[in-house]
Amino acid sequence: MSTLKSLCVFCGSKSGSDQQYQQSAIELGRLMAQRNISLVYGGGSVGLMGIIADAVLESGGKVIGVIPRQLATRELLHPGVEEMYVVDDMHTRKAKMSECSDAFIAMPGGFGTLEELFEVVSWVQLGIYSKPVGLLNTAGFYDPLLNMVEHCIETEFIKPKYRDLIIADDSPSTLLEHLQRHQLPKIEKILNPEQI
Repeated sequence: MSTLKSLCVFCGSKSGSDQQYQQSAIELGRLMAQRNISLVYGGGSVGLMGIIADAVLESGGKVIGVIPRQLATRELLHPGVEEMYVVDDMHTRKAKMSECSDAFIAMPGGFGTLEELFEVVSWVQLGIYSKPVGLLNTAGFYDPLLNMVEHCIETEFIKPKYRDLIIADDSPSTLLEHLQRHQLPKIEKILNPEQI
């Protein structure tokens, strides 16, 4: 069983249409603080980003924010996060967030959240990272995406063993437990397309 010291959470700068998304963010943030797991996130004070950061801070936990300079004003950089990295661009942001994290969780979100999720899953598949990736599937938000992954497996664009690159659960507590116990499929650092 691995010990999670820091967790990168990808999530929306909006709160979403269902109150469950917000409640789930609060629950995850409180659990992280209780378990001494630092939150690494996109640095904003709005939407689910702000909600989870507030929940961790209010529970006495540690928060690390990483935000690009151009978004620091638009996303209203979180004033309560002491360890805040203002970086030059989105690429640097993602690299810094990954560097600071032992695992990843994607909560409900839009294009940015999905892009961040698929980048880390792709990099785990290629052996660039060896860190677990979870989906907080609140109210079935990620069911369509999980169905799409199954479709990609059925049509032979993704090998069946890579199904286990993504751990999904609708409970923040259970998802954290799965991330701590998860064994990634055997992945060799290769770039031969036949081996991917």
